[in-house]
Amino acid sequence: MARDLRGFLKILEDRGQLCRIKALVDPDLEIAEICNRMLQKGGPALLFENVKGSNHPIAINLLGTEERVCWAMNMEKPQELETLGKKLGMLQQPKPPKKISQAVEFGKVLFDVVKAKPGRDFFPPCQQVVIEGNALDLNKIPMIRPYPGDAGKIITLGLVITKDCETGTPNVGVYRLQLQSRNTMSVHWLSVRGGARHLRKAAENGKKLEIAIALGVDPLIIMAAATPIPVDLSEWLFAGLYGGSGVNLNKCKTLDLEVPADSEFVLEGTITPGEVLPDGPFGDHMGYYGGVEDSPVVRFHCMTHRKDPIYLTTFSGRPPKEEAMMAIALNRIYTPILRQQVSEIVDFFLPMEALSYKAAVISIKKAYPGQARRAALAFWSALPQFTYTKFVIVVDESINIRDPRQVVWAISSKVDPSRDVFILPNTPFDSLDFASEKIGLGGRMGIDATTKIPPETDHEWGATLESDPDVAAMVDRRWEEYGLDNLKLGEVDPNLFGYDIRSTINN
Repeated sequence: MARDLRGFLKILEDRGQLCRIKALVDPDLEIAEICNRMLQKGGPALLFENVKGSNHPIAINLLGTEERVCWAMNMEKPQELETLGKKLGMLQQPKPPKKISQAVEFGKVLFDVVKAKPGRDFFPPCQQVVIEGNALDLNKIPMIRPYPGDAGKIITLGLVITKDCETGTPNVGVYRLQLQSRNTMSVHWLSVRGGARHLRKAAENGKKLEIAIALGVDPLIIMAAATPIPVDLSEWLFAGLYGGSGVNLNKCKTLDLEVPADSEFVLEGTITPGEVLPDGPFGDHMGYYGGVEDSPVVRFHCMTHRKDPIYLTTFSGRPPKEEAMMAIALNRIYTPILRQQVSEIVDFFLPMEALSYKAAVISIKKAYPGQARRAALAFWSALPQFTYTKFVIVVDESINIRDPRQVVWAISSKVDPSRDVFILPNTPFDSLDFASEKIGLGGRMGIDATTKIPPETDHEWGATLESDPDVAAMVDRRWEEYGLDNLKLGEVDPNLFGYDIRSTINN
């Protein structure tokens, strides 16, 4: 499998999913505009080889389809991601095996953890070129500015690596950084994130926080760093579990931190607690510009990189975007873990158009009255990443939760709003959600779109309309005889049914 960015680019090119662009392009607005059009159509990854103001190429849209996200994780089909979720679920809540087969399965998972242990690279490619002191100029990195209202150039797909100053435990996160000067950037992270916690601890101990930014890494490591699953394992072990073997690490030139040895660029710096600069506004995943916030300042004093490095980037915004494709893959990984937490859940789906976490559709095998409401309440508390889900729609297991037409039918035919809709007011909320009356505080809605059973209803439910099975089988046999075998009925064009589905390039 690919263990670095270049290996993954080769995989994409070999499979016809990489487009090399040799024309001169501007990282200010132009690259994002081109990429946005690719994202709307599920187009290929892009490698811009002639970037204005830089000697380094830019790779973007590598994870712009669910298929390519699967390839990044060494898999071919989205369903395979659930196998990974089962492993993580066993590690998160291990249970004593009741059968020999269960013991063997758990033993295999533990062996996978052993294989996932990080390795060492004594001649790391990421340190082939070293730039320190006054020679360091962050402007040499071809950072993009995606939207005209953005405050400046940004880094989006960098691994932000910090360490707890007391325990030495590292944290690897993916946070946005804004260019402030030739050697400074501001980092934007939520107060609950690992990097923010490490900064608070450094402040309590009167120390600066060491911080490294690894750019252009194996996309699989990015997926591991973006997985907020509450398992007491490092992100490096996550990446090893994802990829089936450990990630090669090496120590930074000037910091007591470790970074992936095959990174294209590595930035090394420190944060002085209390030193902040205005960060933003920037376009965010909600589809609007965010506000301006005072954010910690990173002062960089060293940059290392490979020979002829490639800069990997992306940008946020209204879906479809790369972050939405990553979320679809994570949805599959979460599914077995969620089933382990809430046993009645058969499947769940976080639609991309709902910003990948604002609305969830859950299917259950209904066995008793009130079960749908219980499942919705359990979902909100099952994993931390579901805290900000505004809408939970619960349907019967017979509904294909990934088909919006079936979900809308279930809501329309099975819901009495006065009985089946419940709202939880004044709950903790996403500060980026402008829909709430008060920033950081909002409501949640549960919708029971399951078939009602007594005492949920005092009348019989109508029988579902279904074809006669014998006639349906006969029609299957005679389909070619009818002269209809050339029709591809499996391909659905929603625009034929009154929808008007077009791209949202300008959004």
